[in-house]
Amino acid sequence: MTGLPYLAARVFNTPLLIQRAKLDVILSVLEPKFELQTLPPPQMAPPMPPAPRFVDHRGIAVIPIHGTLVQRTAGLEALSGLTSYQVIAQQFDAALADPVVRGIVLDIDSPGGEAAGVFDLADKIHAARQTKPVWAAANDAAFSAAYALASAATRIFVTRTAGVGSIGVIALHVDQSRRDANAGMSYTPILAGARKNDGSPYQPLTPEARAAIQTEVDRLYELFVLTVAEQRGAAADAVRATEAGLFFGQDALDAGLADRIGTLSDAVQQMRTELDATARPLSLESPTMSTPESTAPAVDVDAVRAQAHGDALAIAELCTLAGRPDLTAVFLGERLSTADVRRKLLGLRAESPEITSHLSPAVAPAAAPQSLDDNPLIHAVKARVARAKKER
Repeated sequence: MTGLPYLAARVFNTPLLIQRAKLDVILSVLEPKFELQTLPPPQMAPPMPPAPRFVDHRGIAVIPIHGTLVQRTAGLEALSGLTSYQVIAQQFDAALADPVVRGIVLDIDSPGGEAAGVFDLADKIHAARQTKPVWAAANDAAFSAAYALASAATRIFVTRTAGVGSIGVIALHVDQSRRDANAGMSYTPILAGARKNDGSPYQPLTPEARAAIQTEVDRLYELFVLTVAEQRGAAADAVRATEAGLFFGQDALDAGLADRIGTLSDAVQQMRTELDATARPLSLESPTMSTPESTAPAVDVDAVRAQAHGDALAIAELCTLAGRPDLTAVFLGERLSTADVRRKLLGLRAESPEITSHLSPAVAPAAAPQSLDDNPLIHAVKARVARAKKER
């Protein structure tokens, strides 16, 4: 056949959070391929490029979110420049756990893409705002699923030519039954379960199949609207009122979908300036008047920052050793101490045999409970944190 059934399955009969113009481009690529033109077999495709690393700008991590977004990209990168939510999440977690990174800027240029995975990633970004500042820059497009991610940031920049929005859901069905009939081809489904053949391209869409797809589109649309409304602090009716339209430049600000006109560089520079101002210690002495009561010892900001970085690293490693790296952002967001994190992980260990195996070796039922301070893994973490502090 065409070599593209796996791609077609991710485009047809499934709800997408994607800009319509980009969808038309994808369809224009797929259409001739389904006319039995040949493609190199999948094993001849170029090797997958390495996942891009986030770029650090003096403590500001810039994470690229470019191209069509999908949950997984295995074998498809060479076809249309896809980016997976999984890769974005890995880069985001790395920036969040890195003690050198003070803030994160999402560099977005995407028409959107698949619904699967986008809301989980948006939740992760939104929760991380409690730990480190997260801003987004539409550079030059943040549509549909890409806007779901942008809206999770505290502040959204758009360039003068950039666009945001397309808060909607679309699904397509292809009926090629007449073309097959003209070619003398007929497909006979043999199935169990009356709905098993719903959405088949070899027959017209039945009313029941159409209703099922519409129900899922409506469900995802409501989830999309409520997600954006919560993340932007807006009314759900105001988000619906955009009617999945595209908003550019100043219109994006007027619609409440963006906060600043500016470039990616503007966003990075402004975040750095604000973070520097926050970190700068305030002088308690007046240049014209000074009294003993107004004089206080200066705060060693570098020492405080180093301690915070060391604690964050210790928490990240504790969660990794416990087999629960997904809890790192949660614990950091709750501003827990390392002692609190140890207690929580011990509680999880008591509930899960799998976690117990990560934290400590099996102990016979008659043996006394093992103290966490005697655990060799915990000693290793403490030693690593101590080395990191000395290096700084």
